[in-house]
Amino acid sequence: MPRKLKNYQTSLGFYDLAIAAPSMKAALKAWGAESNLFHQGVAKETDDPDVIAATMAKPGVVLRRPVGSTGPFREHASLPSHLPGADVEDRTAKPRREPKRQAPRKIDDKAARKAAKEFEKAQHQRQAQRRRQEAAQERERERRERAIEKAQAALDRAQREHEAKAGEIGAEREAIEKRAQTEDARWEKQREKLHAALRRARE
Repeated sequence: MPRKLKNYQTSLGFYDLAIAAPSMKAALKAWGAESNLFHQGVAKETDDPDVIAATMAKPGVVLRRPVGSTGPFREHASLPSHLPGADVEDRTAKPRREPKRQAPRKIDDKAARKAAKEFEKAQHQRQAQRRRQEAAQERERERRERAIEKAQAALDRAQREHEAKAGEIGAEREAIEKRAQTEDARWEKQREKLHAALRRARE
């Protein structure tokens, strides 16, 4: 069963951020936070019905709105037109009336399950993509190893053939040398006999 999603909210830089994620750790990872914003008190689980409606409509997607504003969260938000402290408000001006906070709207169980399922599906797709990339890299590595083994085997085979032929040639050379030595010895004996016969004929 997919884990139930919770709704988290924080402020980073020029934006308020919100996300529907299964845990604080998943939310921090999606926000790209380098520290635990929840322990620092700058992130929280929200029960704002408008925020929940927006995040549950796009589970796992980081939604934004200009920091300090009360507008809706969107996937793509413009930069804030007014930053807190940029100017000093007129102290005599009538204070703005805070909007009445609505009671938290109960999330439909069916919608929550659907959002959690969509979050899990997106996560599985990312994992499947990573597995495909790793498999492709493994296939390429195996292809290179097979090519190296094939080239090495061809080199070893050619070297063995060369050594065998060189051995045969060496044996033939030794046999020829032996025949040449035998022929020289035979000729030396025959030459001495013929010279002796020639000397006797001249006497």
